Amino acid sequence: MALTPSSMLPLGTKAPNFCLPDVLSNELVKLDAVKSTLATVVMFICNHCPYVKHILEKLLELIQTYQPLGIQFIAINSNDAHHYPQDSPEKMRELALHLNFTFPYLFDETQEIAKAYHAACTPDFFVFDKALACVYRGRFDETSPGKLNSPVTGNDLRHVLDNLLENKPINEKQFPSMGCNIKWKP
Repeated sequence: MALTPSSMLPLGTKAPNFCLPDVLSNELVKLDAVKSTLATVVMFICNHCPYVKHILEKLLELIQTYQPLGIQFIAINSNDAHHYPQDSPEKMRELALHLNFTFPYLFDETQEIAKAYHAACTPDFFVFDKALACVYRGRFDETSPGKLNSPVTGNDLRHVLDNLLENKPINEKQFPSMGCNIKWKP
């Protein structure tokens, strides 16, 4: 595990389109077909990363709060499943069913989408407005598995989503996510 920060995609960047298989529905999902008219959150996660595991419960709670308000969440796993079998589509499906994911969990086998988004780590969050312009990229909150005095809150992401829903400006001072590096294919 190599602790890696987000690469911080430039604000205003248009969300790269994709067409990836959803491990839950076994159908191809296109960004243009599932984007929200309010905000779309693209999350690069995986099954095995301790940083993802650390926030997953609170992330799912956050999603349950904001999905009914019209915000779309999309999770993408771009890890090399050959060398990291816990991140295979079969294991992704098991996790998604076990935790009752209510959002697409997509597998980026070629890793082209991670590269298009400049995703560097798991978890890595990108929030796009109704025009699919990047308004946020970075961390869930300031917590990490080693910070015992820092509870998992999702405050960084929550603040952005609240501002989008209330048509308030998004603070451009944003902090990179820190997590496991995406497991790139050789």
